Amino acid sequence: MAFDIDMIKGVYANMAERVDQAREIVGKPLTLSEKILYSHLWDGNPTKAFSRGKDYVDFAPDRIACQDATAQMALLQFMQAGKKKVAVPTTVHCDHLIQAKTGAAADLKMANSASAEVFDFLESVSNKYGIGFWKPGAGIIHQVVLENYAFPGGMMIGTDSHTVNAGGLGMVAIGVGGADAVDVMAGMAWELKFPKLIGVRLTGTISGWTAPKDVILKVAEILTAKGGTDAIVEYFGPGARSLSCTGKGTICNMGAEIGATTSTFGYDESMERYLRATERADVADAANQIKEYLTADDEVYANPENYFDQVIDIDLTALTPLLNGPFTPDLSTTVGSDMTEKATKNDWPIQVEWGLIGSCTNSSYEDLSRASSIAQQALDKGLKMKAELGINPGSEQVRFTAERDGILNVFEKLDAKIFTNACGPCIGQWARYSDPKNAPKNSIVHSFNRNFAKRADGNPNTHAFVASPEITAAIAIAGRLDFNPMKDTLINENGEEIKFDEPTGWELPPKGFEVEDAGFLAPDEDGSGVEVKVASDSERLQLLEPFVPITNEQMQGMKLLIKAFGKCTTDHISMAGPWLRFRGHLDNISNNCLIGAVNAYNKKTNFVKNQLTGEYGGVPDTQREYKAAGIKTIVVGDHNYGEGSSREHAAMEPRHLGVAAVLVKSFARIHETNLKKQGMLGLTFATESDYDLIQEDDTFNFIDIADFAPGKPLTIEVVHADGSKDTVMANHTYNEAQIGWFNEGSALNVIKRENAA
Repeated sequence: MAFDIDMIKGVYANMAERVDQAREIVGKPLTLSEKILYSHLWDGNPTKAFSRGKDYVDFAPDRIACQDATAQMALLQFMQAGKKKVAVPTTVHCDHLIQAKTGAAADLKMANSASAEVFDFLESVSNKYGIGFWKPGAGIIHQVVLENYAFPGGMMIGTDSHTVNAGGLGMVAIGVGGADAVDVMAGMAWELKFPKLIGVRLTGTISGWTAPKDVILKVAEILTAKGGTDAIVEYFGPGARSLSCTGKGTICNMGAEIGATTSTFGYDESMERYLRATERADVADAANQIKEYLTADDEVYANPENYFDQVIDIDLTALTPLLNGPFTPDLSTTVGSDMTEKATKNDWPIQVEWGLIGSCTNSSYEDLSRASSIAQQALDKGLKMKAELGINPGSEQVRFTAERDGILNVFEKLDAKIFTNACGPCIGQWARYSDPKNAPKNSIVHSFNRNFAKRADGNPNTHAFVASPEITAAIAIAGRLDFNPMKDTLINENGEEIKFDEPTGWELPPKGFEVEDAGFLAPDEDGSGVEVKVASDSERLQLLEPFVPITNEQMQGMKLLIKAFGKCTTDHISMAGPWLRFRGHLDNISNNCLIGAVNAYNKKTNFVKNQLTGEYGGVPDTQREYKAAGIKTIVVGDHNYGEGSSREHAAMEPRHLGVAAVLVKSFARIHETNLKKQGMLGLTFATESDYDLIQEDDTFNFIDIADFAPGKPLTIEVVHADGSKDTVMANHTYNEAQIGWFNEGSALNVIKRENAA
């Protein structure tokens, strides 16, 4: 039986009435995305039509999921909210704080020792506040959610950008910052700008070497890393129905890399099969009762151009395997000779040193079985591995079943490392080098979702390329980036020319899923007696103090901390890797604040001018000197600032250190919201070229901050070192409530005040 089945049945009981009412109000047939959004309004039944990309709307999500790195800060904030129990079903998943090094058994043992303090904290807080807890080793949050919690037509939020994985089961699942999660945990509405809608029509069928991964790699090529911003991507058509449920999840998962709010598919037979295979027949039965409400109206898919803001067509029959990268997930190359040409031109290492299969996007039983069919061919045909191979199963259920069925043994015969059911190599928690900063230039291929510089192993010279598990396995065996398994041959140990057969596998395990200990701990019914302890001298956990509101006076005479040049993701603003251990200690982790951002004036990282001394130093050190002097600062950035993970710390660290405003050409959605939640100003240049006006020694005066109001740009006087001035207009998207967050110091301050009333 499913978790929270009564909640799911409650959602379905209301859905028909709410969707029918929404259809009448909107005055036209509805997409699936609209059906889910309008059936989850905070006020219940819809009463008005919302404008896409403009209206801010209050929603009531059905559930929340938090991974261990972000859960620390989210729960530290929730502890200050004045509530005895979470208001909606919530889970915590321990998957990020497990370093990949030697293999699952040793790595998990080391994590349980090194991060015991954090895991114990998360378990005790979960137990106290009615939160389900998934132990280290239980699996990667998004795979566990897909297997246990996701349901068609539901809405969930999660403190990780890849929460969108649940779209594979027909949800609207959205990555948010911890402060957003706290709102919902505390029983308050969750606010979102009503998304635009991008429809992707899939025709034909996938076959041969092409995989669901190639669909999202193609979409990323078309839309680029920011093309999905503020939009839900909805997949439909006969090609969509031909995909497996976990294949749909793979596509939705990496939709985070195009900036999309989320992605989703309509309910179909593959979802029903997956629900029943994962012992959720009760959910499937309930969904079947209202299945016409769990997909778009027929007219929408018949004439999508009339209902979506943008429509993309992809013929799955014509789609070929792709490799995306390096250093950005949207740079797409067809496998084979196209890669030979591009790699040679750009000096990308042709030799591949590692292939990595798994992560939250390609760690299902189906993924592992298809990749193992290629590995088995290497064994059968006498091929030796030219690169090393690593496997990250998605969950203990997947791992146990794959081991039972001999799939993992196939990889082990090729000396593959079977890592913990966790995120490790995908998030910078891969101990590949003793000195990553000075590690050699190399290429790797993986089935993960992100490939920013320094992400996997901390080495800025690692060129990471994203591919399907099948292609990853083949390229790892061949050891060449430009290997095309559809055409090219390899020489085996007997000197024979060998060509791979097409991959095969199972959508679902033929003998069903099996697991001895899934790793779940249910909370006490009454957690009031549970004591949460945080040592005062802890290096990893620190109880929070409320942020003090930034005054209008402090918005005068502000200094420039850094003008970031080019791509500045949340990895650049708040690095992961070794810094993950400080995710529960705001002051300690603030020592990584913006250390990866490139200074526009010298093209160096972590090297900015201190206007108080005239000397150059690290960003956090410089900012702490400004803070000690009582001077607020501003950060200036480029396009899509804050792209990437939904990490809370990328907003909290600058706020803690004394940054009052972030002024950029454009924001990634989650980061902009996070800045608002922490009581800061997140602003965009009204004229993008004004970015070029900002000089290294500038002082900033927000001359009309006293008149801060919705829809009214702010005027910034920029005073240069020679006494000359420029006036820069800054746009914002703050509404009255969000301006209230700024005025009171943070959204959490508002929640605490309201709960105390």
